[in-house]
Amino acid sequence: MSGNDDRVFREQMAGVKPLKREPRVSRRRDTPGHDRSRSDPSIQRRREAALGREDVERNTLSDNGIEPLDPWYVLSFKRPGVQHGVFRKLKQGRYEPQGQLDLHRMTVERARHEIFEFVRDCYAMGLRSVLVIHGKGVTDQQRERSSILKGCADRWLRDLDPVQAFHSAQPRHGGTGALYVMLRKSEEQKRRTRDRFSKGRLPPDSD
Repeated sequence: MSGNDDRVFREQMAGVKPLKREPRVSRRRDTPGHDRSRSDPSIQRRREAALGREDVERNTLSDNGIEPLDPWYVLSFKRPGVQHGVFRKLKQGRYEPQGQLDLHRMTVERARHEIFEFVRDCYAMGLRSVLVIHGKGVTDQQRERSSILKGCADRWLRDLDPVQAFHSAQPRHGGTGALYVMLRKSEEQKRRTRDRFSKGRLPPDSD
């Protein structure tokens, strides 16, 4: 087009609105509500592999060099700074467990995943006292599995930063086949505590 033709064209098209187009719809042969990933093994395998890689990236717990522990051996652990009175109450089972993880019949790899996720989730939810059941075993085979899981729990809980202390439970909660675990306060809990104690207080220079 020449310059004049271009000007005339724009003038003629002034005020013209483009036709509306119907949105494109991707039509699938699946029935309504059908989740193809449930029936397609390849999709399910890729999903599980992705979750596995994500867990490997986040989970720093290792099962290398862990020794089995006697099912009746009493476990005890306390980080510096935990008050003796608080730890004594934990040992006595005076803090009712707010959450529970049962490791019975789990493999070491599965238990490694479950303990990591359990502690992380409980800490995020603000739980302070939880119970981890590793078992004692009745038969020799059960006792062998419980012994290695007990050793794993002892090592892994020490390696997790939110864990402040743990101790073998009282008989009513599983005895030496379970652990009382105390978690530190989350940042959200600390903030709420500061807000609660600051209410009603006057600034130092308010008089």
